[in-house]
Amino acid sequence: MIKVSESARHKVVSLMTEEGFNATTDYVRVGVKSGGCSGLSYELTFDNAATDTDKVFEDNDVRIIVDKKSFLYLVGTTLEYSGGLNGKGFVFNNPNAQRTCGCGESFSL
Repeated sequence: MIKVSESARHKVVSLMTEEGFNATTDYVRVGVKSGGCSGLSYELTFDNAATDTDKVFEDNDVRIIVDKKSFLYLVGTTLEYSGGLNGKGFVFNNPNAQRTCGCGESFSL
């Protein structure tokens, strides 16, 4: 399961609307790919269809899809959004990450 904080939900809905997606029927696709300064990096995109191999979740009125491979790295993660003076943007609070880089966009297990 992947959780979505209230601040992330507001930003996701806003961005989906701006990009022509419908937050009630479309998805936030969350994934992991090789790269970044710690070895793995997060991906966050919008999608209007899930595949047969995707895991599908809904939390805080946000529909999330994750491919099976990425799910192993992301189980238990909370997606948050920080719009303060730091201007960080989306933040993945991942309990599986043993090390993260300073920017918070990559991690290792």
